[in-house]
Amino acid sequence: MKRFEISLKDKVALVTGAAGGLGGAIAWAFGAAGARVFLIDLLEDKLKEISQAMRAEGIDAGYQALDINVSGAPQTLVDDVVREMGRIDIVVNSAGINRPQKSEEVTEKNWDDVMNINLRAMFFVSQAAGRHMIARGGGGKIINLSSQAGTVALPLRAAYCSSKGAVNQMTRTLALEWAKYRILVNAIAPTFVETPFTAQMFQDEDFKKYVLASIPLGRMVTTEEIADAAIFLASDLSNMITGHILAVDGGWTIQ
Repeated sequence: MKRFEISLKDKVALVTGAAGGLGGAIAWAFGAAGARVFLIDLLEDKLKEISQAMRAEGIDAGYQALDINVSGAPQTLVDDVVREMGRIDIVVNSAGINRPQKSEEVTEKNWDDVMNINLRAMFFVSQAAGRHMIARGGGGKIINLSSQAGTVALPLRAAYCSSKGAVNQMTRTLALEWAKYRILVNAIAPTFVETPFTAQMFQDEDFKKYVLASIPLGRMVTTEEIADAAIFLASDLSNMITGHILAVDGGWTIQ
């Protein structure tokens, strides 16, 4: 019987939102699996700290502080990564924001900010990476961080739920168009994840009770569990999976 080992040896992975809890966990997991990793976020000090820690563990890690919302930035980013690392095999679009507001109070700025980072920037990073993968002869993996909020409605999150529903459809469309180039495009849709950000939200005990009562497995997901899902989708074990939205939600969306 053949033994399977999940390895990303010699692959180059670009991870946006790498200074955050999810992006950072995924970057570390990829590096531990043998990938060369390039980190993108706005927080240069945090990126420097993470990349130095990764290098100390023998991981080849580069970084760039960049606002991927700026027009033309995604293409410039991909060009820079290819110049420094030689190629891009895997992209993880982890950058995202959530600004809870009552629907009747959502401002145009907050709506645009959520849509721009969660959807617009994700598309154009994917587009730039896709162009590179196509030009070099095809092959590659793109993994988008979606959310259970792309499937179920959540209170106070009209903009966020709308953006993640769009992420799911974007993922399926890119998967369909780029299948002929052997570029696999999938998404991970977590439930609430244990991070410093959610810790602030769960100071509201009623909201915390609502969330935990909605998850059949009775707890939030960890960043490591999201990284495990990303490793699977980035590896050869998922080579016949594309256009899939992988729910890592403890059963929330099956109800």
